[in-house]
Amino acid sequence: MVENDLAINLARVQFAFTVSFHFLFPAFTIGIASYLAVLEGLWLKTDKGVYANLYRYWLKIFAVVFAMGVVSGIVMSYQFGTNWSVFSDKAGPVIGPLMAYEVLTAFFLEAGFLGVMLFGINKVGRKLHFVATLAVAVGTFISAFWILSVNSWMQTPVGYAINDVGQFVPAAGWWDIVWNPSFPYRLVHTVLAAYLTTAFAVGAVGAWHLLRDGTNPGARKMFSMAMWMAALVAPAQIFMGDLHGLNTLEHQPAKVMAMEGHYQSHPDGAPLILFGIPNSADKRVDYAIAIPKASSLILKHDLNAPLAGLDTIPEADQPPVGIVFWSFRIMVGLGFAMLGIGLWSLFARSRKKLYDWPWLHRAALAMGPSGFIAVLAGWVTTEVGRQPFTVYGLLRTSESAAPLDAPAVAASLLAFVLVYFIVFGAGIVYLFKLAAKPPEAHEPTPDDAPIRSAGTTPAAAVLEGDHEEGVAP
Repeated sequence: MVENDLAINLARVQFAFTVSFHFLFPAFTIGIASYLAVLEGLWLKTDKGVYANLYRYWLKIFAVVFAMGVVSGIVMSYQFGTNWSVFSDKAGPVIGPLMAYEVLTAFFLEAGFLGVMLFGINKVGRKLHFVATLAVAVGTFISAFWILSVNSWMQTPVGYAINDVGQFVPAAGWWDIVWNPSFPYRLVHTVLAAYLTTAFAVGAVGAWHLLRDGTNPGARKMFSMAMWMAALVAPAQIFMGDLHGLNTLEHQPAKVMAMEGHYQSHPDGAPLILFGIPNSADKRVDYAIAIPKASSLILKHDLNAPLAGLDTIPEADQPPVGIVFWSFRIMVGLGFAMLGIGLWSLFARSRKKLYDWPWLHRAALAMGPSGFIAVLAGWVTTEVGRQPFTVYGLLRTSESAAPLDAPAVAASLLAFVLVYFIVFGAGIVYLFKLAAKPPEAHEPTPDDAPIRSAGTTPAAAVLEGDHEEGVAP
């Protein structure tokens, strides 16, 4: 039994490791694909070369990130059949078709237009190439749609029946399964997180180059666009996170209890614990810094509203409080830090100093990885908070694993760690090298096939056109 528990825990660590690596790449490609579509659309509309130059600059980075996302996703999916075959057998009739829809819609759409997007910029008309960029951007969103529908159904399962062999099967139709209670909230929250991740990555690159050359038009434009996104999306994300939290309280109360550190019930108003050290042995949060009754105000909109604690949940059904407690605070803390940068940028913009305040640029540079850290912290909160279940309340993690041999799982985990850090580490180093190169004001265009379309100038003329727009505050 001890060896079996060890094998299951190793399998969980292995899946967590591979999915964490994978999650970083889609979180970036969803946002960067949309950013590329905006850049090319502005290029088409204005004929200003700064947008064309930025498009080419970020297209190279997108290609590398997209490739690493595909490779890491393929590796991760094999674990459903090796380490988690019981889960695949029991939940496969529901989640299998949803994942197949992702392949049939998003993957085929991306694969069909990705080549045109990456290699056809000087071989097809500008409008057709813009359609290809839009198709890839839409494909990344559709991919997120289906994958998040699968994950959300595991969090809030509805629309199912259990057949004679213990499998989950659709009860009536797919509508309830796809649009399960947590899916709309999780979809919007995750996509906004992807946009913020991209905004702060782009903003950090722009800030880096502004610190080195404050007159670079490409650096000025990318930093300005990134800060607009931060200022607009960060408050929307905080609002959406609140709605998502209320939905989680309704359908997964134990997760919210762990997030809040509420070991005990509070019949007349629960405190908001800002910081502390969860002590699961004694069922309390040590050294807690709390705001009295604020948790009831946030979750119930009433200072005196009662809130149940983990003392109402069987101990075997409680998630690990310490991990969920701290991952949630990392996510929320970074979210408010992003809001602070966005507001700071608005103030700088109002003073016409957006490109002239080095401390703002240094802060934006320091916040470059914040989106990636926040999405990982959010994923940990969501997935660890669901424990000890794979299908919430219905199928336990301990009942989902294949018959595993601990040494075999440990060996494969070690192999994953070594290969991932070598292969993806090299890819990330290459990305840093691409980003370290400043965007050129006159990036060259191949001479063999300049972009032409009716009523437009050749691409070379566009690239050599007006760059002053990128210099203006």
